Amino acid sequence: MSENAARRLVSMFQAISEAVEAEKDHLSELDGAIGDADHGTTMSLGFLAVKAELAKLDLDQTQISDVMATAAGAFLNAVGASTGPLYATAFRRAAQAVAGKTELDLATCAAIIDAMGSGMRERGKGQRGDKTMLDAWLPAADAAAAALAENKGADGFWRDVVASAEAGANATRSMIATKGRAARVRERSLGHVDPGAASSVVILRAMATSLNSAA
Repeated sequence: MSENAARRLVSMFQAISEAVEAEKDHLSELDGAIGDADHGTTMSLGFLAVKAELAKLDLDQTQISDVMATAAGAFLNAVGASTGPLYATAFRRAAQAVAGKTELDLATCAAIIDAMGSGMRERGKGQRGDKTMLDAWLPAADAAAAALAENKGADGFWRDVVASAEAGANATRSMIATKGRAARVRERSLGHVDPGAASSVVILRAMATSLNSAA
């Protein structure tokens, strides 16, 4: 039922907010090495705002596309830095991808992950290897599509998604930043995990835990 799907999606955003809050200081420490040391705070503010806005919805009358669209507006209003438009675009693309869908099955989850990665790529005009959040989101989207094609169950699907995101984020240690604030330090970014990729892993882990346990 669409109501159940919308509630599951709202619960997912609550789980993301809690996970980001728990990792907030660590994410800001990572950002301190190559950026402005505020990434954890920024992500925390964004998802707290999303959680607050979603709490206002009448979930008996809400579609999953509405949940994603509401999240987009809330995140953008709360976060004015570059991360705000990136995630707002990601959520808007996801809302478009799930328009008319009433079940939060693995195919829909894969569509959400793919749309978010695509939205970030289009908005930021980046690609894998730029040492950004795309280095986690794009491998996660590929893994989701592959798991779906292989007819994997929920456990395998989410395990592959998270593992691919983690591997992508870890790979940013050996990259030189070419996008975002970290690009200002160029070679000095080498040896550090990109904070945006790290927070993406936090988000995808929370998505996996929330949506898989609710399946």
